[in-house]
Amino acid sequence: MHAPANMKYGFRIRTRSGAVVDNLLIFGRDETEAERKLRQMYMGCEILEKRNVASGASRSGPVNYEDVVDLISGH
Repeated sequence: MHAPANMKYGFRIRTRSGAVVDNLLIFGRDETEAERKLRQMYMGCEILEKRNVASGASRSGPVNYEDVVDLISGH
């Protein structure tokens, strides 16, 4: 099975003006490309956290309350 062409990466950053931005999601072939795209948009930012976000998760049935809470809370 082939890996997806683009993965989703999540970032938490501090902009050069000092504002903290949570849950920035950027697609890229790999983490390096996603970080490059991030730095093009937020020049001079400090990356506080980065993570690989599972993408392509499909649901086979109706969405329940727990699914919505997980989506909102970022789990």
